[in-house]
Amino acid sequence: MENTVKYASRLTRLGSETAFELLAKAKVLEAEGKSIVHMEIGEPDFTTPKNIINAAKKALDEGHTHYTGSAGDLNNRKRYIEYINQRYGSNLTYENLVITPGAKPVLFHTALALIDPGDEVIYPNPGYPIYHSVINFLEAKPVPYILEEEHGFRFRVEELEKLVSDKTAVMIVNSPHNPTGGVLTFDDWKVITDLAKKHDFWILSDEIYSRIIYEGEHVGVMSFPELFDRVVLLDGHSKTYAMTGWRLGYAVCNLELAGYLTTLMTNANSCTANFTQIAGVEALLGDQTEVENMVREFNERRKLIVAEMNDLPGVKCHDPKGAFYVFPNFSSYGLKSKELQDRLLNEAGVSALAGTAFGSAGEGYMRFSYATSRESIVEGLKRVRAFLAGL
Repeated sequence: MENTVKYASRLTRLGSETAFELLAKAKVLEAEGKSIVHMEIGEPDFTTPKNIINAAKKALDEGHTHYTGSAGDLNNRKRYIEYINQRYGSNLTYENLVITPGAKPVLFHTALALIDPGDEVIYPNPGYPIYHSVINFLEAKPVPYILEEEHGFRFRVEELEKLVSDKTAVMIVNSPHNPTGGVLTFDDWKVITDLAKKHDFWILSDEIYSRIIYEGEHVGVMSFPELFDRVVLLDGHSKTYAMTGWRLGYAVCNLELAGYLTTLMTNANSCTANFTQIAGVEALLGDQTEVENMVREFNERRKLIVAEMNDLPGVKCHDPKGAFYVFPNFSSYGLKSKELQDRLLNEAGVSALAGTAFGSAGEGYMRFSYATSRESIVEGLKRVRAFLAGL
């Protein structure tokens, strides 16, 4: 008699992140001796600023290695909300903020708190793949809004308005945007907030790249305080402070939802490590010199990669306004994005992501991360040019 192992059917509704899968494949090729230029992963190539590292070391030496409250240590939450109030001119209390082990738990726990089976969730396409994954996992209906290159990778108002229904529970917004680097304007946000007021849905605003912006000032959900009871600000330390491995993020929301998120933290994670919370306080309120230098360097890389991409025959590359990605259009070559991804890796030694890793609207595009050195950018695009010349 054969033994059969049963797994929960909900697992079939979970997606993944192609970036990590492609990185693993690239590492295998490197182990076999192949030279690979890595432009797939959304991770700054800088080390965490020294003042943040020193704050964590000091916290460890002082014994901050025990449980905190599930929403975070009281003093740390007070310092975090101090940063939020300084930045946005708000007047919130520590009770409006929940510290989490990375920003992803904010997405997952907020979805658990707000979305029932059968609800409709509006989200960007192309967009961060975990949005679609979580919506599917909760048996809600994914309702994508398309971000078009011709419109600066922003939504079209008339198209967005058609997507809203009486079943809309949440709209997910991401600006600056992964994978395109697009940035929403104040007028874009006004459309979103007006729709949320009219149709009574929540806004989950992923602003993880809000400090990596190259033109003008960041506009986000906190620019509309009158809607605060219906919004969740998702932010974290990974991108701005080169702290991907520290796993540190936070949610800002109304008191009732913060209580639910705290309960979910109790059930899922207990709490976020206290010494990393303390490092996070230093990140937000300490010296910003290294961060400012990092953003300046990203800006120089942005100029370099956009110019190099647009110099490739048959390739069009939009100039991103934020984050550290370009989303060039390779459709003139007639290859599916996934085929181009695989051939660039295996034949050219360049690891970059198919646009379809971010949704169907990414067909014909590729995402290249410029969170890598200028030398790698030049070498990577030299290899891409040689590959395209052979098609």
